Parts: sequence; structure tokens; C-alpha cells
Amino acid sequence: MTETQVGDMAPDFTLPSTVGEKVTLSDYRGKKSVVLLFYPAAFSGVCSTENRQCAEITSANPSNDVVILGISVDNLWSQRAFGETLGVTYPLLADFHPRGEVAKKYGVYNEERGVAKRTAFIVGKDGRVREIVASEAPVARDIPALLERARAA
Repeated sequence: MTETQVGDMAPDFTLPSTVGEKVTLSDYRGKKSVVLLFYPAAFSGVCSTENRQCAEITSANPSNDVVILGISVDNLWSQRAFGETLGVTYPLLADFHPRGEVAKKYGVYNEERGVAKRTAFIVGKDGRVREIVASEAPVARDIPALLERARAA
């Protein structure tokens, strides 16, 4: 498993999405910065809190320069229900089959638990990783600070 580092080109991917049919990371290159918000499991406590915060912040203070892509190994149906429950309007992506393939590209797949590690990648408009914010499973990331740094990227 390769670990993506700050300064690397973000590995490209295409995944099924709750917004539209599929999302391809490279479609944003040259247009927007991207926050890849990897989280272990839809409907878990911390994952719900973080995604709810993202949804609230982006609806109260929308940005035309930054897009959030939530990614977990849950299937698309779970992601849709999760997003609807929380009022999430940004894409939630299903890294379900093959399980964790994108998380593995980024070096954030937990083989033992079969989930993505709680990690965010801020990807600049040039497609390079600007910052990596990781947190152990029971600890939430500082979502307001994360989104603020993404807007400055």
C-alpha cells in the first residue's frame, strides 16, 4: 500500500456518488480545491458529527473554490441514506467495490478493520496534496479549521 504525501499528485479515481452518477477527482483539476474526507463508517457517531458539521458550514458559507468529497467503504445505498439523514448536499462516494480501493491508493485503508482511516486530504487546484489531516478513530477532526485551510489552499 502506497502512502500519499504532501506535495504528491493526488491519485486519480472515479467512484459512484450520491450526487450525479459518478465523480472523478481529476475533473476538478484547474477549477477547484478538493477536500477528500475519508471516514470509517456511515452512521457512526463521529462520522455523523463531522459530516453534519461539513454540511452546516458549507450551506451557511458556500464556497465556489472548494468541493468536499466524503469517502467511505460503505455501499452507495448506505451513503445515500446517510447523506439524506444529515442533510449533506456534497457528494458522498462509495469506495465499496473493490472494497477500499481508493483508500488503499491514499494509504489510509485499515486492513484489520476493513474501513478507511479518519483522514482528510486537501488537494489544491493543481491536483497536488497540500495538507493531510489524520485523526484516530474515536477523535473528530476540527472541521471548521479544515475547511478554512482548504479555502486558503
